[in-house]
Amino acid sequence: MENNKIRLFPVTLLTMGKTLYFVSNDDSLKKDDIVICETTRGIEIGKIFDKSIIKESKNLEEYPPILRKGDSDDLKIHEINLKKAEEAIRVCQKCADKQNLEMKVIASEFMFDLSKVIIYYLSENRVDFRDLLKELALEFHCRIELRQVGSRDKAKLIGGIGVCGLKLCCTTFLNEFDGISITMAKNQMLALNIPKLSGQCGKLMCCLKYENDTYSDLQNSLPRIGSKVKYKDQVYKITSMNVITQVIRLENRDEVVNVNYEEIKDNILPKDTPLSSNKGDN
Repeated sequence: MENNKIRLFPVTLLTMGKTLYFVSNDDSLKKDDIVICETTRGIEIGKIFDKSIIKESKNLEEYPPILRKGDSDDLKIHEINLKKAEEAIRVCQKCADKQNLEMKVIASEFMFDLSKVIIYYLSENRVDFRDLLKELALEFHCRIELRQVGSRDKAKLIGGIGVCGLKLCCTTFLNEFDGISITMAKNQMLALNIPKLSGQCGKLMCCLKYENDTYSDLQNSLPRIGSKVKYKDQVYKITSMNVITQVIRLENRDEVVNVNYEEIKDNILPKDTPLSSNKGDN
């Protein structure tokens, strides 16, 4: 391989479920292989998600390395670490309660080599956990990182089933949380029922963003709600529309009709045009 090119493998880390790119010159590595990687957090175990890619890079340290290929023994160590992480939650919560700290421990994870444990907790206020760290150090004999998280991080760590019947997006493939706004629901003309638009975390569902760009692009080619149009020699007001099918709902003083946008796109009228009425009442 040329000096300025590197081979990158997409690896899903088994502890946190996040997929990152790692560099390796081992041509024998392939999809679904277990690998031991070095991350900014420590030594972690992962699984190659897809085939490798070749990329030009002048900086060999731009991507973290795959240290070696894993095996069944490594998977057994990972399972043992998962059980230790479950126990760490109970131990940490017990210690926090003993010190009267207002914090709820929700998850923990050990690095593959047990050099560090990361403990995640919820708290409405800032917690002084200096004494807690000292006590936990006696319990775990490794580096300890206490990390305060929000409700969206909690859902990602704990997992669950969404209203679609599938596992939560944040626990399966979302690496980062994007900003979600109520405008996205408005773009898709969804009923602004906040409880129904909220996910397990209590925030607006991440999936509102998936189709937002498509809806926004389609709406740019459609007239606004409230516009007046002429259809079969009658003047109507646009009261609603299906952005995907481009079926427009028209109303005047006598009737309601649903038409395809193609039938009226050249007949948009000024907004102050009076509606038609068979009774001659404009």
